[in-house]
Amino acid sequence: MTTPLALSTFDSLRLDAVPDQETLRQAYGLPGDAAVRKQMTELTDQTRRLIGCSSLVLVASADAEGNCDVSPRGGPAGFVAVLDSRTVAIPDATGNKRLDTLQNVIATGRAGLLFVIPGRTTTLRVNGRACVSTRPELLSQLTAVGKPPASALVLGIEEVYPHCPKSLLRSGAWKPEQWLPADAQPASAEVTLAQLRMPELTIADVEQAEADSLKYRYE
Repeated sequence: MTTPLALSTFDSLRLDAVPDQETLRQAYGLPGDAAVRKQMTELTDQTRRLIGCSSLVLVASADAEGNCDVSPRGGPAGFVAVLDSRTVAIPDATGNKRLDTLQNVIATGRAGLLFVIPGRTTTLRVNGRACVSTRPELLSQLTAVGKPPASALVLGIEEVYPHCPKSLLRSGAWKPEQWLPADAQPASAEVTLAQLRMPELTIADVEQAEADSLKYRYE
């Protein structure tokens, strides 16, 4: 007699998961009028200013099979260029050359952005069509983050949505007194060493590699 395979935690929870949008809506009710009305299809002067204050943007994308990815992009405030009220461009930064986001954008032509401003509790969601451009006249007007950009992620805006501050207020993200001490979390080198699964490496090796990476690629 064959012993049935044990379900993974996810597959077990999926057995009685919410089956459709109607059931989901029954659990929550309808959104308020303001939550619907504040969604727009282009930037206002105020949301342009928010993007100009942002030094961190999270980029969401997916490949043709639906495999998702979210990657951070950082630079000086305003490093994301507003080309017009329906178009923004993010300069490529010196990275690990995996190109997960850019390959996804080429595959599907879509991306989503979440702009974050240090010290502020407002975030701005911008979604739409996307492409990767290497046009020299575009790259020349973008802020270099590290080396001059080899390409730019260009987003044709279809949705602009300012989120309320609740999530960042709850997280205490900008309150140092609520931050965990450094020794309460694994160090970057510890995480990387475990991910690499290379027994010959030591923490010291990874720490040195990270230090070299920051030294030669941060600026």
